[in-house]
Amino acid sequence: MSVGQNIKRLRKERGICQKELAAFLNLSVGTISNYEKGVHSPDLITTGKIADFFGVTTDFLLGRTEHRFAPGILSRRLTTTYTVADLVNTTLELSPQRVSTVMDFIGYLKSKS
Repeated sequence: MSVGQNIKRLRKERGICQKELAAFLNLSVGTISNYEKGVHSPDLITTGKIADFFGVTTDFLLGRTEHRFAPGILSRRLTTTYTVADLVNTTLELSPQRVSTVMDFIGYLKSKS
């Protein structure tokens, strides 16, 4: 995906309009629209601000990786006992069938929220 497509996707996921993003970045709505249409690309500083706003890496925003989050997220606490790294490491120890079962269960839990 292009930078503009990623900005649009993230904005829609967040449920905000171009006007809200433009206000946060102190830019015009037209500038945001041009980014999303691929007419222009944000400069480096603006790219960083957009990535920070959406909580993603600049590499994700630029379409260089599918991973939204920086490696530092691994130390984030999910509970008082477990971190994201604990969840990842435990999952990596499972067979592919068990991982599928875990993912199905997570999908079930999300549907009940």
